[in-house]
Amino acid sequence: MKKHILAAPMTLGFAMLAAPTLAQTMDHSAHVMSDADHSAMMNDDVSGAEAVLVAYRTALTARDAQAMAALFIQDSAIFENGKAEGTFSNYMEHHLGPELDAITSFTFGEPTVAVARMGHMAYGRETYTYRIELADGRVVEREGVATSVLVHDAGGWKIVQYHSSSRAPRN
Repeated sequence: MKKHILAAPMTLGFAMLAAPTLAQTMDHSAHVMSDADHSAMMNDDVSGAEAVLVAYRTALTARDAQAMAALFIQDSAIFENGKAEGTFSNYMEHHLGPELDAITSFTFGEPTVAVARMGHMAYGRETYTYRIELADGRVVEREGVATSVLVHDAGGWKIVQYHSSSRAPRN
């Protein structure tokens, strides 16, 4: 029995010594990608991810909760102005949904969107201004920014995480 116990660590030790030698002789050149090829692959086809971010802005101005919800994964994470809002469903139920009912007009101005792809993921950066008119006559004007993380699967692009913040315009 003792011979088997001692033999196992020695065998493992020899196996560990052999692995680096084998790895050093292996040809990895088939997996080397040029910087240009890598950049093209990472940024290829971001139009679908951009379209999702634009669709979210469009659905928001139309106050279309169903269209907005379809753009997010079920376990999404929403952050707005320094607060974690939970999933999009939670955000809609407890924050955005009640606000949508009080809005009579919602418009965006000067929107920009830039998306970079990283395999099956992408991240977006947006800037914009917006104007909201409320049923009680108040008007809210803001400058805003947003960052997004999106994932691509068989169903297309969906938002995993969305973080937005805004402030009153500087004069």
